[in-house]
Amino acid sequence: MNLRVEVIEYLEYCTFRKSLSKNTMKAYRIDLRQFLEFVAGTTEPGKRQIEAYITDLHKQYQQRTIKRKLASIKAFYTYLEEEERIRENPFRKIRIKFKEKKTLPRIIPRKEIEQMLRSMYRTKPEGARRKTWLRDLSVVELCFATGARVGEISRIGAGNVNLDTGVIRIMGKGGRERDIHIGSESVLSLLRTYYEANREAIRRSGSFFVSQRGNRFSEQSIRLMMKKYAKQAGIERTITPHMFRHSFATYLIEAGADISYVKELLGHSSIRTTQIYIHLAAHKKAEILRELHPRNQMNIGPAA
Repeated sequence: MNLRVEVIEYLEYCTFRKSLSKNTMKAYRIDLRQFLEFVAGTTEPGKRQIEAYITDLHKQYQQRTIKRKLASIKAFYTYLEEEERIRENPFRKIRIKFKEKKTLPRIIPRKEIEQMLRSMYRTKPEGARRKTWLRDLSVVELCFATGARVGEISRIGAGNVNLDTGVIRIMGKGGRERDIHIGSESVLSLLRTYYEANREAIRRSGSFFVSQRGNRFSEQSIRLMMKKYAKQAGIERTITPHMFRHSFATYLIEAGADISYVKELLGHSSIRTTQIYIHLAAHKKAEILRELHPRNQMNIGPAA
């Protein structure tokens, strides 16, 4: 068996038969290329070599990254087994346990979201720069209004935004679509103003958010834009699009939104993924009680 040829055929299968996303395919290519380099010269790597590779991964990467890389290789071997390209799947004899450190998602304090938006609204340039300013402001407002991933915001098509009803169709992971309604009239009004100012560029590009060159406004450009406006607003922490997503979910749950509703808004395939925001909201509530409860301001003295 030529392992390199098998990997090429598998990647084609994932691209055309399974219709996996570009980001997933990029990760598969990287993970499988690294595995091929480690087992170079071996026709059919067995349990011992794979165990050695797992050990090598532990020397270089964090648990979460290792978990993803091994998932890519396991999926490849499952494919080989199902296609009867291998006699035995070595992963069936390998037991892998992970003890990942659980970290709460980073959110943006409400006052800093307000600080950043207020600073952006005050900028209000004239002339040609106004179109760019409207786009940047619309992107930030939409990130907070929808909780969408940065890639989902970047890929919103010109035909996926209904400015009459305020419904935006988001293309999520695995090709799953979801509709999100803009709940703020001021945000919807801003989107209409942005669209009118950039109508021709949007029509030509086919993307709702357009770069100065007339192309899709990329994920990296959105990240850099947010960093610039956060600094301009005097915010010291680094603000990222994903922090707006975490903030969106946490503040909704804190306000009493049902977790299943938040799950649908975020486009999670499993409610287990959404449950972390319950813990985050509880953590915030405890923090509020520590800081604001009147008992902590009373000087009564120690117990006898």
